[in-house]
Amino acid sequence: MWVVLVALAIRLVVMVFLLPEQLEPERDHWHFGYEAGRIARSIAQGRGYSSPLFADTGPTAWMTPVYPYVVAGVFKVFGIYTKMSAIVLLSLNAMISALVCVLVFLIARISFGDRVAKWSAWAWALCPYGIYFPVERIWETWLATLLLCVLFLKMFGLEHEEKIFPWITFGVLWGVTALTSAALLSVLPFLAGWVIYRRHRAGRRWFGVNVVAAAAFLVVISPWFIRNYEVFHRVVPFRDNMGLVLRLGTRGTTSHWAHYELGPWHSQAEWNEFQQLGEFGYMQNKKRQAVEFIRTHPGTYAWDTMRRVIFIWTGYWSLKHAYLEQEPLDPPNIFFCSTLTILALFGLRRALRADLSAALPYALVLFSFPLVYYITSPEVYYRRPIDPFFVILAVVAVMKSSGQCSVGSDQLRAK
Repeated sequence: MWVVLVALAIRLVVMVFLLPEQLEPERDHWHFGYEAGRIARSIAQGRGYSSPLFADTGPTAWMTPVYPYVVAGVFKVFGIYTKMSAIVLLSLNAMISALVCVLVFLIARISFGDRVAKWSAWAWALCPYGIYFPVERIWETWLATLLLCVLFLKMFGLEHEEKIFPWITFGVLWGVTALTSAALLSVLPFLAGWVIYRRHRAGRRWFGVNVVAAAAFLVVISPWFIRNYEVFHRVVPFRDNMGLVLRLGTRGTTSHWAHYELGPWHSQAEWNEFQQLGEFGYMQNKKRQAVEFIRTHPGTYAWDTMRRVIFIWTGYWSLKHAYLEQEPLDPPNIFFCSTLTILALFGLRRALRADLSAALPYALVLFSFPLVYYITSPEVYYRRPIDPFFVILAVVAVMKSSGQCSVGSDQLRAK
């Protein structure tokens, strides 16, 4: 409890200093939740799940629905784009990030024991990424982080679970997670595969229980798919903006990781095209442009992909003067991000050497989650949902050097 309270207090103090960013009136309060805020406003005004940008552009599948509806609920109670709504939403983010301390503790205790668990919980409470980003941006990231940690924790229990209800719960949780942040689905087949492997190796039934979980997952997500088919008359799996994010990763210019010259947020020409073609037509056009660029510039695309990999793992994009004028905090961020990554990789190496099968889920999460961002476009907050696992493994590495960490599947079975 003390860890959570300290973590929450720190985040709320930082929130006081960052709150004015959410209240800037420029571009009709665009910084207040961005697309999620726009969709939430449309819902709160009775216009349905629509209009993710700067005008009433009709129904949308730009984002999955859970978080925009959360924001819309706050708007209904506390007002649209009001200071109180900003305080409530940022405080909710802060509380969620603080509660992740509990999940970090439980996950680390199962895998590495009590001592690593305690230090990991405190490390997350004081982690700069876990402090700054939840109260800097009204977005789905921290709810997604919490859900991924819950699923990771629950996955350990399913290795020995024979009752059906926990498998139904697992499928439902994955459905809610997918409708919160579709990017987390990149982790699903790998973690499911780990559970299947462990149960198969132990001689336990694995096919039927996974079918039950999959059925529960489909029940949760199917209303969203049906709604999208009725609206767009096409199958839209979770989100329709993959064409755009792929296009952002094939823009050719790489002086900055951001995509200021493309997309309807910053370019009047792109915004005009969005309004002319409609959301679905615009996304299809961006997909065609991206595929054509990759076909005609494969070497450039491969090089840009490598730069995105380095950026996500180290925070490094450029040290040129013009770039640092836009991103003056990049040097300290590069140092912290790279240090955290190096420590986490050392901790992962030690855990895998001690018990490959038991520690494999950490490797699966770290290496599967960013895959979609390698081939599309990065943002500084995209890696945040897997930061708790970096923190745990970094603590494993540090405590190894002091001889205070024990790793092994015996602890996993005992817990």
